[in-house]
Amino acid sequence: MMKLGWAALLAGAAAGMPSAVPAAGFDCLIEPSQVVELRTAVEGLIATVNVRRADPVRRGQVLVELQSRAERVAVDSARFRAQMEGQIVTAQNRIEYAKKKFARADEMQRENMVSAQARDEAEAELRLAQSELKSAIENRDLARIEHQRAIEQLALRTLASPFDGVVVDRLLNPGDLAESGSGRKPVLKIAQIDPLRVDVVLPASLFGKVRPGVRTVIAPQGSSSRYVANVQMVDRVVDAASATFVARIELPNKEGAVPVGVRCTAEFDSLPAVAAAEKPKK
Repeated sequence: MMKLGWAALLAGAAAGMPSAVPAAGFDCLIEPSQVVELRTAVEGLIATVNVRRADPVRRGQVLVELQSRAERVAVDSARFRAQMEGQIVTAQNRIEYAKKKFARADEMQRENMVSAQARDEAEAELRLAQSELKSAIENRDLARIEHQRAIEQLALRTLASPFDGVVVDRLLNPGDLAESGSGRKPVLKIAQIDPLRVDVVLPASLFGKVRPGVRTVIAPQGSSSRYVANVQMVDRVVDAASATFVARIELPNKEGAVPVGVRCTAEFDSLPAVAAAEKPKK
């Protein structure tokens, strides 16, 4: 709906309609800063959808959860392996024994009470015990990495809001199959409505005269309220088909009072004379 409204504005400008520069100001369209279709990163059956249409959402809020019993068991198993200390303790005890054995063999060999081969065997046993300890520590570190991987896999089974906003539509429900991929049906559609994006269509003759920072008064269609905001961005290229360019305004909407998805008119403080000169002749 919003895209059709924006297309209508450009079509009107291209056809030279008088509404391109009305007496009250320039045509514009109030839209959310962004609209996102939320899909899960993995495929699975939906367990819960925690929001409904028109519900407000906060950044990081969990909106959707897939069935994840197997993944939770995997996390518990990986956690247990990451906390296992048996192999390390065994290797440490073996090192202590091997150290004492080697010390005795070394002393006895110096006194010619045992052969050099017996001493070398005791030293080799110590080195093997030290290698076993290193291997046990590496296995524990690997288990911790696997635990973190299992946690990340479990996290893929939940869908959180990427920003503060509002639910525009809920397309899937608990029990439905959520499929990953951009071509699949989304679970939710959410919009960021603070701040809002206001695109104003301006004639090419005003190119270079509207700059970022210019104060603007926005009047939504069908409302008596007026809102003040500043120009954030101006197109650097004029659209050849309509001989227009767009100035984008960021309109604060903390209370959610500004209607979204409606046409509006915009008046620029720095363009009263220019705007009057650009009005179509009767």
